[in-house]
Amino acid sequence: MKTFGASKEFVLDQDLEWETVGEGVKRKIMTFDDKIMLVKVHFKEGGIGYKHEHYHSQVTYVESGEFEFSIGEETKMVKGGDSVYIPPHILHGAICKKEGILIDVFSPIREDFMV
Repeated sequence: MKTFGASKEFVLDQDLEWETVGEGVKRKIMTFDDKIMLVKVHFKEGGIGYKHEHYHSQVTYVESGEFEFSIGEETKMVKGGDSVYIPPHILHGAICKKEGILIDVFSPIREDFMV
């Protein structure tokens, strides 16, 4: 089981370590309970969030950078300040065009991230 900061209520970014999850992609699980999870994901330019699907609802806020985001059959460029909604069981992925950070919210939590 992963370890987290001292508190789930007050999470300090500096207290959490990055976990490498792919070429040019790393994440921090910020906080969660049994219903919702907040994850910070850093992409280097060219980093790929390979297409996948899961049963969770997902909302992603683009904190910075530029991404070619695919949801189902549609692909759009998104940049800092934009957001996307990904329904359950829809194939989706992203390619980072300009280094940046995505903030992902999942409901329910991604148990597969906890191992």
